[in-house]
Amino acid sequence: MQVKKIMTQKLESILPTASLREAARRMRDLQVGSLPVAEEGELIGMITDRDICCRGVADGFDPEHTEVREIMSRDVKFCFSEDSVSDAVQQMEEHHIRRLAVLNRDKTIAGFLSVDDLAHFSCQLAGEVLDSARPAHH
Repeated sequence: MQVKKIMTQKLESILPTASLREAARRMRDLQVGSLPVAEEGELIGMITDRDICCRGVADGFDPEHTEVREIMSRDVKFCFSEDSVSDAVQQMEEHHIRRLAVLNRDKTIAGFLSVDDLAHFSCQLAGEVLDSARPAHH
């Protein structure tokens, strides 16, 4: 089965010039923990609630005057909408991630594949991704 059949297509993104406060408010209002950062439809990064807390606020950045681009993750893992679900799951496990960006062939954002999406398709696959994404305890 192709990723496009089970991915989340409804997608909100944020501009890299938005403030951390704006990003946090959008996440709160949308009840999500991350937002893709896009310019002209092209994915350039990802910002998470953890980034805002641990890279932003904890390091002394002013949430009102710090732009998303200053702390976003730039190395966003992705697959294409036509890729197989099993290939996408393998990538999620390999990189220990719970969300995978899904791009169209022209590299514009098509959506995201999340553990929740996988759970609707296969509880076993979702469990495997969760197991691999779990932080190691020391």
